[in-house]
Amino acid sequence: MSSISTRAAKTSFAAGEVSTELLGRGDLRAYQNGARRLRNVFIMPTGGVTRRSGLRHLAVLAGAGRLVGFEFNTEQVYVLVFTNQLMTVFMNDAPVASIVTPWTAAQLPQLAYTQSADTLLVVHPDVAPQKITRSSHTSWQIGPWTFDAGSSGATAEPFHRFAPAAITLAPSNVTGAITLTASAPMFVAGHASARVRIGGKQVLVNNVLSPTQASATVIETLASTAATADWDEAAFSNAHGWPVTVGFHQDRLVIGGTRELPNRLWLSRSGDLFNLALGTGLDDEAIEFALMSDQVNAIRAVFSGRHLQVFTSGAEWMVTGDPLTPGNIQIVRQTRIGSRIDRIVPPIDIDGATIFVGRSGRTVHEFAYADVEAAYQANDLGILARHLVSDPVDLDYDLGKRLLHVVMANGSVGTLTIYRAEQVTAWTRLETDGAFRAVVVVGDGVYFITERAGTFALERFDESLGLDAAITGESVLPVDVWSGLGHLEGRGVRVMADGTPQGEATVTAGSITVDPPAMSVQAGLGFAHEIEPLPPDLLESFGARAAPLRLVSVTLRVQDTASLAVDTGRGARPVPFRRFGAIDLDTPPAPFTGDITVRALGWRRDAARSLWRITGDTPMPLTILAVTTEMRVNS
Repeated sequence: MSSISTRAAKTSFAAGEVSTELLGRGDLRAYQNGARRLRNVFIMPTGGVTRRSGLRHLAVLAGAGRLVGFEFNTEQVYVLVFTNQLMTVFMNDAPVASIVTPWTAAQLPQLAYTQSADTLLVVHPDVAPQKITRSSHTSWQIGPWTFDAGSSGATAEPFHRFAPAAITLAPSNVTGAITLTASAPMFVAGHASARVRIGGKQVLVNNVLSPTQASATVIETLASTAATADWDEAAFSNAHGWPVTVGFHQDRLVIGGTRELPNRLWLSRSGDLFNLALGTGLDDEAIEFALMSDQVNAIRAVFSGRHLQVFTSGAEWMVTGDPLTPGNIQIVRQTRIGSRIDRIVPPIDIDGATIFVGRSGRTVHEFAYADVEAAYQANDLGILARHLVSDPVDLDYDLGKRLLHVVMANGSVGTLTIYRAEQVTAWTRLETDGAFRAVVVVGDGVYFITERAGTFALERFDESLGLDAAITGESVLPVDVWSGLGHLEGRGVRVMADGTPQGEATVTAGSITVDPPAMSVQAGLGFAHEIEPLPPDLLESFGARAAPLRLVSVTLRVQDTASLAVDTGRGARPVPFRRFGAIDLDTPPAPFTGDITVRALGWRRDAARSLWRITGDTPMPLTILAVTTEMRVNS
């Protein structure tokens, strides 16, 4: 038996954490650039891996909620936090305003929204659409939509015939206060405050008297009091449901679906967002149509990209027309993935492709236009890391770092680094002491709603922090008691004092005591990072029985790293960085950039095990750019 020495260099983690199903596919590029386990780290677009930022605590919230970004301009950037019948506005990490809203906590997952200038349009299938406006940092208002109205008071809203064609309607008079009598039961309580058209003329229903009668006010003088089948009613109402989703495209307001018209699209008049009257079909007038196919297509989202994209429960559609007009509009089904029906997860744009969550809750897709086929394709971005994608409930994209953060129902975050120019599509998993519940990227900030021991809070990634739910403090003189930790009352927290880890302290009355006193403190909850590579690919050279083997050494090229612990089979051991000059134990180690070589001992018989592992929870920076392993294998 002879022993063969081999050396392997890993210069990129650009495939991220991959499924164990790839353990036999060393021939794939994803195997060479992938990892077996990546926890609480980011993959950089260049291929390196770095410990994730800590989370700065901003505020305790009233309960579970949704996050919405609101950017009026580069200097007026807000985070809107929706909780149970309340919207709180944050600016520069502090609350500046709050307003009462009509949406309960149970309704928040179905909220959809779009922004135009200083106005946010918000819809929910069971609540009348609302318009939220900002007049200053601290002044926000909310109120129902109002459709354009003519001099007569008739509104430019869409109408639809819900009742069977045989049912007739008879008004008691042609003007003023009247009673509407139906030939068969059709009125429900939700018709109150809704509009009905009789012979094209509008009346406003005031109260429902019985299933066949309602009191109303005539808006436009009616032609006759005779019973007629020529009538219809408002498409949006408490009786039949409100819009499911909303967006803008080619200077038109786009509304997608309601409870009873789930597959219908409405596009407003061009340049007149609240005019949805169909008119006579002129090019600039409103458009209305239904998605008809061999399957249910309840609209879940509309998105303005290269074309108007419509995401439904069963398929994805492309709406074309340049420009869109009532006469030239075309809609073509593209793919059959489907979107979630239990909640709204808004699609987002990344480099011209639209990212959306599949209906199964196990996939995240990239809906991108292929010029060769002149059609859209929906590639599965998580096919190599299926175990990390589990019931996504929210997502947003950090363009500056090219990180897509996908919040999962289990409280973890799947973070995907996307950089097509370098063929980087890499997943990692972020975890915290508690759970992530929602995410939004606003300006340069990435904000989360977290849940810890039943308490919800707003937190933000902060590169200067190495702890979660953390607060910081500074003093011109050394101080031993630090306050501001009421959100972690009774819990043990990690402490960094004057840049040096100081172990744990228990929060009592919102404060901790550090010994010795310090001039700067960071305190919060610790989290552990983990980097474990895939096993070496020995199948081609040595076959499946390649054993025993021995790791001789692992050389890590690090950048600005202050703490590193490597496990080569004997447990994680810290790597010292103080190599030159006098050692001052009261001074934190300076970040190190260069190569670190760790020697290993012992032979192993399991070739499917990883040769090394980096793990630790020290709240200090860590970045790995490349790894070179040297090993010996008995042939």
